[in-house]
Amino acid sequence: MTVRALGPLRWRVLARLAGWSVLEAGQTFLVGYALARALDEGFLAGRARVGLLWLGVAALGVAVGAFGTGRVYGAVAALVEPVRDRLVERVVARGVREADGAALSGLTQQVEIARDTLAGLVMVSRSFVFTAAGASAGLLSLSPRLLLVVAPPLLAGVGLFAATLRPLARRQEAFLVADEALAEQWGTVCPGLRDVTAAGAETQTGADLGAHVDAELRAARSLARFGVLRVASLALGGQLPVVLLLVTAPWLLAHDVTPGALVGALAYVTQSLLPALQNLIHGLGTSGSRLTVVLRRLIPPEETPAAPARPEGTHGQPALPPLPAPSPDALALASVTFAYGPASEPVIDGLDLRVPDGGHLAVVGPSGIGKSTLTALVAGLLTPGDGAIRVYGHPVPGEEATARRVLIPQEAYVHTGTLAENLGHLRAGPVPEEELLAAADAVGLTPVLEALGGPRAQVEPSALSAGERQLIALTRAYLSRAPLALLDEATCHLDPEAEARAERAFAGRPGGTLVVVAHRISSARRADLILVMDGRRTAYGTHDELLTASPLYRDLVGGWTPASAAGPSEPALPL
Repeated sequence: MTVRALGPLRWRVLARLAGWSVLEAGQTFLVGYALARALDEGFLAGRARVGLLWLGVAALGVAVGAFGTGRVYGAVAALVEPVRDRLVERVVARGVREADGAALSGLTQQVEIARDTLAGLVMVSRSFVFTAAGASAGLLSLSPRLLLVVAPPLLAGVGLFAATLRPLARRQEAFLVADEALAEQWGTVCPGLRDVTAAGAETQTGADLGAHVDAELRAARSLARFGVLRVASLALGGQLPVVLLLVTAPWLLAHDVTPGALVGALAYVTQSLLPALQNLIHGLGTSGSRLTVVLRRLIPPEETPAAPARPEGTHGQPALPPLPAPSPDALALASVTFAYGPASEPVIDGLDLRVPDGGHLAVVGPSGIGKSTLTALVAGLLTPGDGAIRVYGHPVPGEEATARRVLIPQEAYVHTGTLAENLGHLRAGPVPEEELLAAADAVGLTPVLEALGGPRAQVEPSALSAGERQLIALTRAYLSRAPLALLDEATCHLDPEAEARAERAFAGRPGGTLVVVAHRISSARRADLILVMDGRRTAYGTHDELLTASPLYRDLVGGWTPASAAGPSEPALPL
């Protein structure tokens, strides 16, 4: 999964990276070889000038190697940056498709961690391969016997480390999961400490936290045990060769190995192989595991499958997909209860709600009463503490339900790119321009589209107004395949006429169902059914029914006058 996530290899960049790395291998070769020749042909032979010349050759090799290292960074950037771009595209696609704020937060931290970690892994892996090649060539040129002494423990150390990589990655991920679970539990408990004390739940809360602490402790100990194997790998592959060279020195000197060659071999091991192996073990052992975990978080193994292509409906509208188990209700809530914390007062308490297929529901109520919480529950972003939610007969949360709903939040998301790319982000492939223009006209985006220069115009999010961003997000949702549209104050930055046009467009989608969190009472008047959220006095019905049954709704309607009588604008819903 990790390799596939990185995308196709760029062979030209790899060739350029290998070419500059050869210069580093040459530097490694000269470090030991030039030192051996400086001793044997220079200083030990009484020719100091020759020895100094060989040391000068070694210094020149260091300079050439430094030049190559500088060019290596550019090649690594050319290899890693496209990977970062692909990760950004996939994170944005999943986040916008599923209205997943946690996924979009990966843009700022997790994607950058993946990019930096991958670059570090490329650097240390490349450095070890070319350093080992240069040192091996140098040992072989000095004396094959030296290579026979150094190579076996080096290969054994690398093999031992390679064998620990997979179990080390699993334990690293288990530790991170345990740490996140503990942090989440703390985040739940701390805001509700007063409620915990009032309910006498200190013992139970302490036991729950203790279980999370014990789980993280077990994961940390398991990870530490494999850390010992990393130390053993370094000792076997990097330090044992030094001991073996010293122990076998009399035998080597007796078999045509010169003193300079022996010193050169020690230089290869201590100055080149040992640091390269140390960087490899620490880099792959820690950063490799981190990269694996981050990629699994950014790109889950099983993402929501793209909706299949379908025949078009009337007026260029995409026809809605046939459901495997049709349900008379687009949305059904049964005794749903939700609270932000185990001992907190429920925001939604035992709510029963049914919205028929093709219906239009408006949700009204005071600020903070739980309207946005309700849409988050329906979208599957929050999980109810009790009760059940179904979208077209499919349980929430779930992939089938997610594929059948689209959530448009108050803060509309627009990314850099063309307008067509923004509008077609929730579709599996490019949207035909005729369909795109028809959707823009239906929702009311056409003036913005023309002002920007058409569907192929580049969009700069910071240059758009809040209302323009909302119109783009609304048109994107209108073009999606999801039959259930959830507008969570998604028109709050639009004027009443633009808001009415957008809502009528969604209500008129063939086979579509609309749920609107209303911030103007006129939005509620356009709905077939209205849900008035008022704590335990929640009411549900038509406009006329609620005027009789709900005092809060009568108060809200009392502050509204029709636009024809009061002028071109109307007051917002009094909260």
